[in-house]
Amino acid sequence: MHALQGYFRIASNEKPSRLRASSSIPAGNSEDINILWDEHKSLLGEYNQKYVKTSWNEIERPEFSLLDLKIKIADKIFENCVLCESKCIKNRKFESGLCAVKKPYIFSEFLHMGEEPPLIPSHTIFFSGCNFECVYCQNWDISQHPDQGMLLEPEKLARIIDLRRRQGSMNVNFVGGDPTPNMPYILHTMKYSKENIPVVWNSNLYLSKQGMNLLDGFVDLYLTDFKYGNNACAIDLSGIPNYCQIIKRNHKKAYKSAEMIIRHLILPNHIECCSKPLLKWIADNLGLDVVLNIMPQYRPTYNAFKHQDVSTLPTIDEIKEVKSFAEGLGFINLI
Repeated sequence: MHALQGYFRIASNEKPSRLRASSSIPAGNSEDINILWDEHKSLLGEYNQKYVKTSWNEIERPEFSLLDLKIKIADKIFENCVLCESKCIKNRKFESGLCAVKKPYIFSEFLHMGEEPPLIPSHTIFFSGCNFECVYCQNWDISQHPDQGMLLEPEKLARIIDLRRRQGSMNVNFVGGDPTPNMPYILHTMKYSKENIPVVWNSNLYLSKQGMNLLDGFVDLYLTDFKYGNNACAIDLSGIPNYCQIIKRNHKKAYKSAEMIIRHLILPNHIECCSKPLLKWIADNLGLDVVLNIMPQYRPTYNAFKHQDVSTLPTIDEIKEVKSFAEGLGFINLI
C-alpha cells in the first residue's frame, strides 16, 4: 500500500523508527518546563533531518537525547496531568485523573492477527482504562476497569516487545482503552527497547496539544478512531465535550507528523449525523489517499441498550450506504 511505504520501510529495517531518530539527537537538559518545551520545539527541526537516515543501526545515543527530553516533559506533565483534553490537572503519581487511570495496568499483550492487513502480526499491548466512557464500548471489559491487569517495569515490557519483534511482529501497537493516560510509561518503556520497530498509537486521539507534540517524533503510525461527525452525539454517547474541534485538529497534526490509518465504526442511526459528515471532512482536509477502514462490526454491548439509537445492529443498507458514500467521495485506500 503506497500510502504506508514509510511504515513498511521501518518494519523491514530499511530506515529507523521515529523514536530511534529522536534517541540519536542530543538535547539540552533543564528543570524548567518552559525551557524544556522551547528545546523540544527547536530540536524537532533537527529531527526531520535525522529521520532521513537509511540505516537504523548507525544511530548512536547521546547522554541526553530528544527522546529523553520527551520523557522528562511527560513526567512533569504527569504531576499536573494535561495529556488529554480533559485536562484534569491531577498529580497522577498519587491519584487517578478523570480517566480513572492511576497505574499502567496491562490487560493483555500478544501477537494480534485481527488488525488491519498492513499491521499484522501486530504486537498489541492493551492498557486498562480510558479517557472516554462510550455507552457502546466494544472493549468495555478493558476500558471500564482501569485497575485490572498486570504491572510491569518498563525494562521488562521492553524486553517483551523486543522478543515479539524477533518472533515476527510488524509493530508495537499501544491500545486500550486508550494509551494516552499511560504516555509517560510508554515513553520510558520504548527507551529500553533495543529493536527497530514501528510504534503504532491506537487511540481515540482526544489528546491535548502538549500530548500531540510529545508524540511527534515518536509515533510512526496513528491508528485512529474517528467516531462522530458532530459534538452532540459525542456528548450523548461518550460524554466528551468539544469532540469535533479537538479530533479534527489532532488528525491534521498526526497526518503531518506520521502515517495514519483511520477507523470509523458504523453506528446504527448515525449515518447522516456522523458517518457522512466525518468522511466528507476527511476527504476535504486530509485527502483521498488517506488509509480508511470503515468498520461494519458494531454490536450493542455495555450500556448501549439504554440508548435507543444504538441499541441495535447497523442494517445492511446502512453499511452499504456508508461504504458507497466513501467510494463516491473518491477514497483510494479503503480497507
